[in-house]
Amino acid sequence: MGGALAIALSRAGFRIADITIRGGDAPANVIANIEPPTRLLRPDEAPSGEIVLITTGDPEIAGASEVVSRSLSGSETVLHASGSLDSSVLKACADLGCAVGSMHPLVSISDPVAGSTLFSGRYFCLEGDEIAVAAARSLAEQLGGKPFSVSTEFKPLYHAAAVTSAGHVVALFATAIEMLSKCGLREVQAQKILFPLLESTVANLAGQRPANALTGSFARGDLAAFERHLKSFEGVLDVETKRIFVELGAKSVDLAVRAGAEPSIMEPLRARIDIAKSEFEC
Repeated sequence: MGGALAIALSRAGFRIADITIRGGDAPANVIANIEPPTRLLRPDEAPSGEIVLITTGDPEIAGASEVVSRSLSGSETVLHASGSLDSSVLKACADLGCAVGSMHPLVSISDPVAGSTLFSGRYFCLEGDEIAVAAARSLAEQLGGKPFSVSTEFKPLYHAAAVTSAGHVVALFATAIEMLSKCGLREVQAQKILFPLLESTVANLAGQRPANALTGSFARGDLAAFERHLKSFEGVLDVETKRIFVELGAKSVDLAVRAGAEPSIMEPLRARIDIAKSEFEC
């Protein structure tokens, strides 16, 4: 994330004054994509920028803040890029007088160069004191991003929502691949078969509320199909996979009712789901 932001901000017209890498050298592909050339600093050297971005892993942010604070004047704005931590983790910089905040891009970055092109059109969650949020908003907008803010106390809940919409979807898709592979297909084949279905669902979600985008047997209140599903699991799937299917089925029924499904049609399915859930609790 740090490398991607440095490259993207450089291309957006910002001067990347320094890059500090703890141990080792900065990745050559990052340095090569920053113009004008930037300085590579040791952690104990003073950065010269007006805005300092801390893009370490979450457990290291507080320590990085302490190290950075020793070299700052107190007039700088310090931002970190964590999704789940709020600006209080930058206490060492705040005590010095710096404006502190967080700027979390809602985008998955696995490569700094390729990732540097992904910020435009993406949402950036901003949090912190007024000056820091204003600075973060300027950075996000210059990258073509769409900034929004949450209160400090909601930062972990915000991040949990992001994890659910991204990481948990990947885990759920992996579960679907596992289920289809039990039908005699190779996992790579199962992934190819299911992916277009996932794409069509994402397309539905792009223009509709989740309740209206829901399709399939749960949207129809199809109790018989659910019974067939449960029977097919016997001796094939582990308990946790069954639990995932049933728990999400309960959520799907709620969505279907919210979309206008007739409650009298949905109630038998809801009752059967409750029975299945109770069996997991025994």
